[in-house]
Amino acid sequence: MLKIAFFDTKPYDKEIFEVLNKDYGFEITYFEERLSDKTVKLTEGFDVVSIFVQDKAPSFVVNKLYEYGVKLIALRCAGYNNVNFKAAQGKVHVVHVPAYSPHAIAEFTMSMMLTLNRKIHKSHNRTKDLNFSLSGLLGFDMYQKTVGVIGTGKIAKILIKILKGFECNVIAYDIYPDNNSAKELGFSYVPLNTLFKESDIITLHCPLTKDTEYIISEKSINKMKDGVMIVNTGRGKLINSKDLIEGLKEHKIGSAALDVYEEEDKYFYEDFSVEGVNDDILSRLITFPNVLITSHQAYFTKEALNNIATTTFNSITQFDEGKPLKNEIAYICDENGCAIKKVN
Repeated sequence: MLKIAFFDTKPYDKEIFEVLNKDYGFEITYFEERLSDKTVKLTEGFDVVSIFVQDKAPSFVVNKLYEYGVKLIALRCAGYNNVNFKAAQGKVHVVHVPAYSPHAIAEFTMSMMLTLNRKIHKSHNRTKDLNFSLSGLLGFDMYQKTVGVIGTGKIAKILIKILKGFECNVIAYDIYPDNNSAKELGFSYVPLNTLFKESDIITLHCPLTKDTEYIISEKSINKMKDGVMIVNTGRGKLINSKDLIEGLKEHKIGSAALDVYEEEDKYFYEDFSVEGVNDDILSRLITFPNVLITSHQAYFTKEALNNIATTTFNSITQFDEGKPLKNEIAYICDENGCAIKKVN
């Protein structure tokens, strides 16, 4: 029987996995701690390590996992930028959950746009204090607004369908354009600079790579329309937060909705309501009345958690039975680093 170590486990994770494990019968140990160079010692004696978005598996950790006999890293998420693949090559297999619920994230993205635009969160807080004034709550029609979508994977395609239901004009950028989907869904691919220039709303759905890191920065913000709305439910480092703040201060950016933050691993999923946060940038962003921040919860639905658990257990079962790993991340490494060849 495989022994599995789960890291960064929350009560809702354990509840879902424990129910499903009745059908799989794995020997699981749940750790609340996140995987890091300080906690990797806990993995000694395990066959599989399962981690989430805030866990860290740099070269030191990966090498220790291999030394301790760990043969598989099972990511309970789609993202994989927290694993050092060069260290893992030839030593440890890496699988992920490519699509736990693209509908959940697409729907949440749309809800962030609507909430931010129509100031629903501000109105809700006002009425609790019996303030029924409409001053400062003016929004705009989504109808015929141009929405620029960066990255057109499964999540983005579902979002585009939703946006077309609002009769938005959708333009998109992707290094691998899907022209058949563009024709079917009624959107058009444009160069990235054109997207920056023409979009009333920009929403990010691309993976975090060396090419997309800080794709939203001072340089790109200067190309945008005055008053643009920026929405990020992808990865925190797609946006340079300091440049975002400057854009907000100068009123170049009209509003921003962030479900992710570049330094979120220090705070997201935890309660800091008493001690506060020691992050000047995050604290500054929270003070803006035209910024909506949530705690990386776009994926957080019952369906998504069930899909995460099922996909993770299926991958571990495939590994245990010596079958091809359907959700293994294929990559190639050389002296210049690693490149992802295929992500299922």
